[in-house]
Amino acid sequence: MEPSINIMLISSCEPQEPEENITHMDAWLYKAAAEGNIEVFNNNQGLPLESLKTPNHDNVLHLNLATQENAVSLFNRFLLKFMFFPVQYEICSPSLPNLITRLRGEKRSDFIEQILTKCPSLLLQTNAKGQTPLHVAARYGHSAIVKLLIKSCAKPRDGDLEKLGKDQVNAVREMLRIRDQESNTALHEAARCGNVEVVKALLEFEDPDFPYSANEKQETPLYIAARRGSGRLLSLLFDKFKSTPHGGSYGRTALHAAAMAGDAEAVKVILKKKGNLTKERDEDGHTPLHYAAHLGLRISVVEELLKWDVSAAYIGDKKRGMTPLLMATRQEALPLH
Repeated sequence: MEPSINIMLISSCEPQEPEENITHMDAWLYKAAAEGNIEVFNNNQGLPLESLKTPNHDNVLHLNLATQENAVSLFNRFLLKFMFFPVQYEICSPSLPNLITRLRGEKRSDFIEQILTKCPSLLLQTNAKGQTPLHVAARYGHSAIVKLLIKSCAKPRDGDLEKLGKDQVNAVREMLRIRDQESNTALHEAARCGNVEVVKALLEFEDPDFPYSANEKQETPLYIAARRGSGRLLSLLFDKFKSTPHGGSYGRTALHAAAMAGDAEAVKVILKKKGNLTKERDEDGHTPLHYAAHLGLRISVVEELLKWDVSAAYIGDKKRGMTPLLMATRQEALPLH
């Protein structure tokens, strides 16, 4: 019996709910999708790509993008063939890892593009976690794929993304703002991954006035970038948006997160834009300086915070009224004077 195919027509870039009537992937199709083997799909034209899913409702794109082939393993297996030829080994070994990574990236892009040509509706399908392929591409730092997915959604004339009409831009923005079951957008995932090129691609067509609010963990993209201690990501977000929600879990701010990460550059970037956060206290009454003093990761973080607002050293927490100065002394972590 032929598997049933549930045809969906896309009128705009809105998320497609996981299919109730799905065709589960056989092992050979799962392997082909994970490896990006387009020949298997070219040789089997009758495959119901639209309804073809894993038990987690991942479609072919989700599966391919989530597969992380170990580049080091590939590199080592490749070098084994050269080890008995010392001259060739010395010449090839320094550059092969980058070559393998680049070739795999090109193969993945070609696979994704051909699959989308066969079945465009896969672009906006969500899996059991409510994630689109763009979520997955952003999470794993596939910058070239993120750009490809955006281009596929925009459908630019002559392939020129610089000449998009209003409807095309709005379609892209709808896709960018799709939230999964934990209220993460692709930008939340990109901030968590820390890939600057992915974040740049996601911000290119976004509205500077659009507020990216917190996910279910109460984390905004700015907070997540701060927790990574990434000054570059923070600068990108501040430069793009007119208003940047900075909240995080447990009442913490992005400045708390940067202080906890021990990154002085990230702290400096936040202070230049939101210097009033030095005295903001979390649910326990701790300021960013409390965390910097308690963790004792880097004295440069403490210095940056004190340089901006020395009075923060004398703010007590809720439980014991302990100040950052006293906390540092008791922890014997940093010499505060």
